[in-house]
Amino acid sequence: MRTVDEDRVRRMREEGSLLTNSGRPGAGARKLRAALRLLGWSPEMCPESLPHRVLTSHVLISLGLAEAELGDTARGLATLDAADRVVTDHDRPILWQQRALVLHRAGRVTEALRLLDAAVPRLARAGEPFPLTSALLTRVAIGMGVGRTGRAREDLRVCEEIAAREGFALTSAKVAHDLGYCAVLDGDIPAALRSFEQAAAGYAEHGPGYLPVLGMDKARALLSAGLAAEAGRELDAAFAMFTTDRFSVDYAWAELTRAQAALATGQPDVARTWAVRAGRRFRRHGDHAWAAIADLTAMRARLATGRSAVRLAARCGELAVRLRALGLEHDAELADLLAARALLDAGRPVTVVAGRGGPVEVRVLRRLVRAGQLAPGPALRELRSGLDLLQAQRSRWGSTELRAALATTGADLAVRGLDVALASGSPRLVFSWTERCRAQSFRLTPVRPPADPVVREALAELRQLRHNLREAQVRGQRDPATRARCADLERLIQQRTWQWEGDGAARRVVSVSAVQAQLAEADQVMVSFFDRAGHLFALVADRSRLRLVPLGGTGAVVETVVRLLNDLDVMCGRRLPARLEAAVAASIDDNVQSLSAAVVAPLRGLLGDRDVVIVPTKHLSALPWGLLPEFRGRPVTVALSASTWSFGRQAARAPRRGGALLASGPRLHHAEKEIIGIGAIHPAARCLTRDTATVEAVLEALDGVDVAHLVAHGHHEPDNVLFSCLDLADGPLMAYDLARLKVAPRHVVLSACDVGQATVRAGDEALGFTAALLHSGTSSVIASVARVPDDLVVDVMSVYHRALTAGAAPARALADASPAASRIPLVCFGAG
Repeated sequence: MRTVDEDRVRRMREEGSLLTNSGRPGAGARKLRAALRLLGWSPEMCPESLPHRVLTSHVLISLGLAEAELGDTARGLATLDAADRVVTDHDRPILWQQRALVLHRAGRVTEALRLLDAAVPRLARAGEPFPLTSALLTRVAIGMGVGRTGRAREDLRVCEEIAAREGFALTSAKVAHDLGYCAVLDGDIPAALRSFEQAAAGYAEHGPGYLPVLGMDKARALLSAGLAAEAGRELDAAFAMFTTDRFSVDYAWAELTRAQAALATGQPDVARTWAVRAGRRFRRHGDHAWAAIADLTAMRARLATGRSAVRLAARCGELAVRLRALGLEHDAELADLLAARALLDAGRPVTVVAGRGGPVEVRVLRRLVRAGQLAPGPALRELRSGLDLLQAQRSRWGSTELRAALATTGADLAVRGLDVALASGSPRLVFSWTERCRAQSFRLTPVRPPADPVVREALAELRQLRHNLREAQVRGQRDPATRARCADLERLIQQRTWQWEGDGAARRVVSVSAVQAQLAEADQVMVSFFDRAGHLFALVADRSRLRLVPLGGTGAVVETVVRLLNDLDVMCGRRLPARLEAAVAASIDDNVQSLSAAVVAPLRGLLGDRDVVIVPTKHLSALPWGLLPEFRGRPVTVALSASTWSFGRQAARAPRRGGALLASGPRLHHAEKEIIGIGAIHPAARCLTRDTATVEAVLEALDGVDVAHLVAHGHHEPDNVLFSCLDLADGPLMAYDLARLKVAPRHVVLSACDVGQATVRAGDEALGFTAALLHSGTSSVIASVARVPDDLVVDVMSVYHRALTAGAAPARALADASPAASRIPLVCFGAG
């Protein structure tokens, strides 16, 4: 008999196990097979005569998991069967734990759970801390898979205690990871992202192979919050981290998550392709449960195309039976609900949908299907309860971006309710419903960011780098490396904001009667626009009347708005040849007339000569209303919703702290002249110009001020609205910074550039610099939706501020200050 260096074999077993547990099962399996060769083991050997029996069983137990992780579940289980023939009774619970992990990864959760429930108490009595934590983590994963987070959290608490006591750093990272996923299941996305960040730090040091798996779960969290594009970017990074070691069940989960992201971004054919790939990979791995979930995602993709709905509904019903047999009750109900919705959309009868609880997605769809089975009154109550469910979840989140994104989850509820309201023929009901669904995040209390040294350092670096980039652009230089670093810093800051908690407070939707009372008090008329299926509508409300007016197709209006804004930008800030200037001016006039005919002319008889409040829908949010002939010289206020207009009016009446701030940024030739002129009107104002107009100085002066006038180059960032900004002496003042204000300024004027623009998402949720001011509590903002002609705006602003100090409301002051024939695209946003 040859001599075996047992210490060497033990080291190889430990190294192989560590490689597997660190996300590198291929390398782990190679190391473990080499250890078996040193031991001289073969399957034909008699267990009783086997030398080094204990050590051999340990290697086989570790190898079984590594082989299964490589995608060969049958081979992994066969290796564990071999281990079962040689393992001692003392070590048998360790074998059970390992077999349970393999079975769980293959979707055989009932068998796995039975083994774990037997193994956990024996491992605890035997004082085997590492196998015990492994068993508990596997039981946690099973619990999370069926949505039972209570027991999972208790197991995680025990795991964390053991990991802290024993110094199991990788186990601590796994605990943080699983706590994050529990939070996802509970709808607490900020807590989930905080836990994921903690897990990422642990994995980076102790188990980098788990980082792509973490990236998948983070993508799922973002998907559940409605941030599908951001989830896609997270998945891109996760796919890039996968190695050939992990092209197994984890890769299948990544493919499935990619399918779900594609579905959320309106790409059903892409979603179906990814889901089918994932299903095949799950089946090769022997995981029938996840294969069925992949089939469900593929089915949702087919249904999203709108083809063969009745036939697909029958297949959904069959799939629900499969899912239920696999113990996946919530997924089975989702399949049933998808079938019911498809039948309802096809005009077929369905049975009443029962059920309660479950993930938010299921609860929302359940209400949508129930509404389709009910009379209008009860249907709207079901749909309201679904929107209320989402608003309650939204109120627990502090990030404006997260709050806005959740509107996508409730989009079908909003559309269904609007159809019911329109079918009723009641303008009052339509008005109430559009208000309930519009700009819902603006009914929540703004959140001040917590003290965060990581963000503070990142912001300081970002501000300096973006300042350097602007200076380089002025010199005609490009700096790709700095731009890439800025993108990394922006991503870090953005992801930290997603971790902010909300306070759960939300204001109620303002009633039609309350809006009409305020309109009567101010002698104003409100026009609230909305779009349904490519058709534009207007609701016109005054003190006593409320009318619903169909306006025609939305597409032509959208194209005209885009052309108008482009023409205004072309005319601004440059000398054009006379013939070209005349052509652009004529185009502007034609576009203005076209918009007037499309969206205002049908309403003229209802508007009278009163001041106007406009509540635009997404496609009209960037329209410079004051350029339309009906509104020249007339006060026009643009509000995100009737409710935000009402809240803003109430805020404007609050006791004023007084004071004015005048500040200007660099590289604006007219800025000093403008500030001097306005300073004569506000002699007690605090003036910050040139080097004194730093970000911190301007923020400090903005806090609680009555009137602020900021003259600075601005930049709307449609792809990352958090970083829309004004350029100041030491760098950009970003929309993110405004959340730091303790008390929002009452009224703000942004007289340069186009920072009145916004990125408008589902549910007319507006994001941008001006929107950030309004969300922080500012009552009204004067800003431009296109580039501003510097040579004209100086005089306009002087007239504006004289009217303001004389007691005129902002919308009236702007109307009086704007020359009758000018093309200055300034808009009064907020409460007017």
